[in-house]
Amino acid sequence: MMAEEKPEEKKEEKVPVEEGASEEEAKEEKPKKKVEKKDSRVNIIRVAGKDLDGDAPLKRALSDVRGVSFMLANAISKVSGLGEKKVGELKEDEMKKIEDMIENPGNYNIPDWMFNRRLDPEDGEDRHIASAQLELRHKMDINELKKRKCYKGIRHIQGLPVRGQRTRSSFRKAATVGVSRAKNKPGESKKK
Repeated sequence: MMAEEKPEEKKEEKVPVEEGASEEEAKEEKPKKKVEKKDSRVNIIRVAGKDLDGDAPLKRALSDVRGVSFMLANAISKVSGLGEKKVGELKEDEMKKIEDMIENPGNYNIPDWMFNRRLDPEDGEDRHIASAQLELRHKMDINELKKRKCYKGIRHIQGLPVRGQRTRSSFRKAATVGVSRAKNKPGESKKK
């Protein structure tokens, strides 16, 4: 059989004792803590009216902004040259450049088909809008349809689906829900 190995006893290292100090005081001294480097990342960054996670890659974080699709986010990260860099590691000037790219992607050779407002009805130009401006523009477009009283506008007014969906089983609200049956009048027999 194998002989059992005895655990080695830990040898106490003797710490040089200063003059006038006892050995017990020398043992009680705590070892120096390691100095940790400060993380240069920021946890939350505000871009185009949206708080972005500082630990997320630029592509994924930009797609969280309302009005920025994953394709546009990918194009911005490639054109800016920041690639897979984390959002929290970006400098102030890089953040300003990214915000400008979101507002004016045409200035950075990003194709027009990525814009979310092509051939704008007001001036006929291709443009891209994001965050609060996008919500406001959407509401204004719906109000314009209602004012014109076109088919889509009337459907918006009535609260019904606009894009041709069936309404027999979907979009049912309070009063129209359920099937009504004729009640039996007193004195009539039930048919079997």
